[in-house]
Amino acid sequence: MKFRQTLFWDTDPARIDPQKHARYIIERIMDFGDVEEVKWMWKQYPKQILRSVVQKSRVLHKSSKTLWQRLTQ
Repeated sequence: MKFRQTLFWDTDPARIDPQKHARYIIERIMDFGDVEEVKWMWKQYPKQILRSVVQKSRVLHKSSKTLWQRLTQ
C-alpha cells in the first residue's frame, strides 16, 4: 500500500516498512486513517496486534482509543 503523506507528515511514507513500523502505522491509521486505510490495516495485522497497540499506546487520542478498544475486543 502507498501511504498518504498527510497521514505520515513527519516522515517519508516511502521509507515506512509495514512489519518493522507496525505500531507506528497502526496508531496513525487508528487516529487519522480513512476507510481504505482502516480496511488495509484489518487485513494486514492480526486482531491481537491491533488490541495490543491500543492497550499500550500513549499517543492515541482518547476518543480513538475508546473506539478501538471496543472494536478489538
